[in-house]
Amino acid sequence: MGVMAEFNDEWRDLMRRAQNGDRAAYGQLLEGVLPWLRRYVGRRWSRPDGQEDLVQEILISLHRARRTYDPARPFEPWLAAIARHRLLDAGRRHRRDPTDPVAEVPETETFSISQANREAREEDSPYGDPGKLRQVIATLPRRQRQAIELVKIREMTFAEASRASGVSISALKVAVHRGIKTLRLRLSAGDVSEREQ
Repeated sequence: MGVMAEFNDEWRDLMRRAQNGDRAAYGQLLEGVLPWLRRYVGRRWSRPDGQEDLVQEILISLHRARRTYDPARPFEPWLAAIARHRLLDAGRRHRRDPTDPVAEVPETETFSISQANREAREEDSPYGDPGKLRQVIATLPRRQRQAIELVKIREMTFAEASRASGVSISALKVAVHRGIKTLRLRLSAGDVSEREQ
């Protein structure tokens, strides 16, 4: 209990500093929560091959929702709520495949005021305008960009995306994984300038 309270205090402080524009604190926060997220997802998602993709999706959601965090409240329940929603979304996407069950995740109340509990919208991007996320996605290499657009934005299954793109399912999975990793790094660094071909 004491260890979790310590993490909550440290993560809350790092997030508060990140909300005030401290990129180094934000990088520390992402590194700090990564092992916790991997354990959280590992206990609730039965397919190891999809766990890292889910962790990356949660990190992107954390990034997009970071303005909604209230530093007066504990950080871990807020992060758990984001993770839970991404797990439920993934479960809905894989509903047709009974080998991808998502364990029941208990409800987590994060804030007492409704505005802080709202779903992160595209306009809640830390860049202040929805075009910035698209701009960062546009900097990805072509295969990664295409995979992210088909699987994450248009929410196609890997089989549907494979048929639409002519790329194998395994190659799409690799491209999505690498694309999410690249996006996370660029978003945390604020790098939207370089476009790779």
